[in-house]
Amino acid sequence: MIEVTIYSRSNCHLCEVALGVLEEMNNELNFQITKILIDGNAELEKKYGEQVPVILINNEPHDFFRVDPERFRLALSKL
Repeated sequence: MIEVTIYSRSNCHLCEVALGVLEEMNNELNFQITKILIDGNAELEKKYGEQVPVILINNEPHDFFRVDPERFRLALSKL
């Protein structure tokens, strides 16, 4: 199964929007979503900082800030 990871912060509007888009697309494309909060994790905050939400597909960076549905579908179709 395809694993989609979203690195997020608490109370992050863009993160909630991106997660919502992923959840809607999951109905169509069937992948596993894992949400990881970077709050309080110095290593993750240094790595992702102000770029959240950061979306990875099978542990490979895909996008940050927003999910473009067409780009996301295309990336999954290549797997």
